[in-house]
Amino acid sequence: MQKLKEKEAFVIRILAIILGSFISAISVNCFLVPHHLLSAGITGIALVLRYCINTPLGAALLILNIPIFIVGIKEIDKDFIIYSLLGMVSMSVFLNITIPMVPYLQINDIMLSCIAGGVLNGIGCGFAFRSRASQGGTDIIATILKRKTGQEIAFLSMAINIVIIGVGVLFMGAGLELIIYTLISMYIATVVIQKIIDGLDHKKLLWIITDKEVEVSRALTTELGRGGTLINAEGAYTGEKRKIINIYITLTQIAKAKMIIQDIDSSAFITISNISEINGGGFKKSVL
Repeated sequence: MQKLKEKEAFVIRILAIILGSFISAISVNCFLVPHHLLSAGITGIALVLRYCINTPLGAALLILNIPIFIVGIKEIDKDFIIYSLLGMVSMSVFLNITIPMVPYLQINDIMLSCIAGGVLNGIGCGFAFRSRASQGGTDIIATILKRKTGQEIAFLSMAINIVIIGVGVLFMGAGLELIIYTLISMYIATVVIQKIIDGLDHKKLLWIITDKEVEVSRALTTELGRGGTLINAEGAYTGEKRKIINIYITLTQIAKAKMIIQDIDSSAFITISNISEINGGGFKKSVL
């Protein structure tokens, strides 16, 4: 049974990476290229080469990724690199075979194209990241930087892409209008990527101040399956000593947690904070 589940997980992971590459290729060929917009990452540099010297996108992407993968092998675990190699190769292939789809999906309105391109590109890259892989290029650079700096993948990717836009402007002589549309598309893709990475497992930290800390903490532990921590605290003004409940939950558990707390103590004080990453303790392994 365990081997069957592992095989299913492996197949789903492969399919998600390939599907993500297919969606990203459609976004580039059908919505970005017709309006000479740039894309994120190495694909953006490949697009600059395409616009300037008519280099085939798939071939350019493949060649530009070689030195990055060489660096990545030394800095990132082999599992991530192997699956990212699949993402990169499938992206290169799909950039060639989705060209015939352009006449059927192309949109003449540049604003709609940059929105559609950003959303689809974000979905495609997000699928890869959720599968603990990437489509190569600056995704690997961003992953290396995330592990060294702790910054979010989406933020790091956006910073790298600003540099790529600068390169595009330098070599293409793009006007302000195209630059703005490109930035809009990249920003949308960045937001979509982060939403897909976070999914419904986005973590929250609850701080609960209540006169019934024992009852509340036991109820939360029993109903949500999450262990809490009781922290000794003292009121700054009153000097009153009490315990504060600290508990980590997922986004989908917030409503139930608040209901549990209010049923026991309607006057309880609750603070909810966003948490970017939690490892262990019953939470799923971090995507990257």
